Amino acid sequence: MTQTAIALGSNLGDRLGTMRQAVMLLEESSLRISASSDVFETPPWGMENQPRFLNACVLAETDILPRVLLELLLNIESDLGRTRRYKWGPREIDLDLLFYDDQVFNESGLVLPHPQMHRRAFVLVPLVQIAPDWRHPVLGKSVRELAGSLDAGSIIRITRL
Repeated sequence: MTQTAIALGSNLGDRLGTMRQAVMLLEESSLRISASSDVFETPPWGMENQPRFLNACVLAETDILPRVLLELLLNIESDLGRTRRYKWGPREIDLDLLFYDDQVFNESGLVLPHPQMHRRAFVLVPLVQIAPDWRHPVLGKSVRELAGSLDAGSIIRITRL
């Protein structure tokens, strides 16, 4: 079994309810959720003129191959009503595959570890709760080290996932 991390985010509709539904659908899709972070309210990233997000992360064990897992995440997003408007825009749900053990992929449509995760406090703050010692195989730093290098002052813990 492979350990993977998935980031969840939402800033439209019933943000928390949709994120919890996404976790249920992940579990129903043969992923074994081994840990989940708290839920944090975070400012938008990339495009600031939109509602604040709720963000969280889960760790899961799976034997699903990375490309198939990515397709599963996209299907769950679609099932939960995600409408793709424009890059970094508002969304009902966003599921990002962050890492797949310590494997590195750089293929069309699939880059692992997630190519922006080390720059995003909204990913690293929840991830440090559940995988602080996971080491980025390209950057050679732990999640704790990566999170410590970012400003997380505007991130607020809300509740459990």
